[in-house]
Amino acid sequence: MDDSPVEAVRKKKEATVMVGFDLVKNGEADALVSAGNSGATMAAAIRKLGRLPGISRPGIASFFPTVKKPVMLMDIGANVDCRPQHLYQFAVMASSCSRLLLNYDRPRVGLLSIGEETGKGNALVKETYDLLKQSPLNFIGNVEGRDVYKGDVDVIVCDGFVGNISLKISEGLADAAMQMLKREIMKTWRAKIGYLLIREAFAGFKKQVDYAEYGGAPLLGIDGTGIICHGASNAVAIRNAIEVAANMVRNRVNDAIVHTLGEYAA
Repeated sequence: MDDSPVEAVRKKKEATVMVGFDLVKNGEADALVSAGNSGATMAAAIRKLGRLPGISRPGIASFFPTVKKPVMLMDIGANVDCRPQHLYQFAVMASSCSRLLLNYDRPRVGLLSIGEETGKGNALVKETYDLLKQSPLNFIGNVEGRDVYKGDVDVIVCDGFVGNISLKISEGLADAAMQMLKREIMKTWRAKIGYLLIREAFAGFKKQVDYAEYGGAPLLGIDGTGIICHGASNAVAIRNAIEVAANMVRNRVNDAIVHTLGEYAA
């Protein structure tokens, strides 16, 4: 885990991610699911499979639970330094993916910023805003961090630095919330009795915020199918990640991305 991803894929040619993506490249496998080093998995995918036509930088997308239905956030860590065209491509890729995997007819795309008003954000966000507004995407404008879980947007775009922090904060908050609830329940006998009456609701809540239920994060923009799982993935997470990979292959997500990019360019 301490290896440089680029050095690892260059020197460790027999590493499982390298062998696995070789199988995908040669048509012996349809997809690769990895719970290993995310950077190395991305580097191996690019080295072995290359990028889709029209894609400058592949990225990692992730499903987030909301009060209504899941939202797809991209990028969550592959690209910490981005240009406006990269975020535009993230929007196209995530929009195509969510349309096919989540059955969103015309995904609403939001740009993660520090305010909903036009003109809010840093230079990257402002320039990306103009690109998205001029595009055929169903762009609804800027969204703030507090809007992520409302479910009023289907795709949220940001650079990998912001996206990764958002992901890790969300994971930490969900875990902390469960621990705090458990601590409060154990304080009094009334709370313990109350818990017995509503424990099914607690179990349902825990399932909604459990990363394992959403499988893995799709690598979008590579010329093949790859899924990155959490390093602490359990059997449920791996199973769901395989299902995500299979659905991407069945729904020909990459073909949709290439077609959409070409259509928008035209």
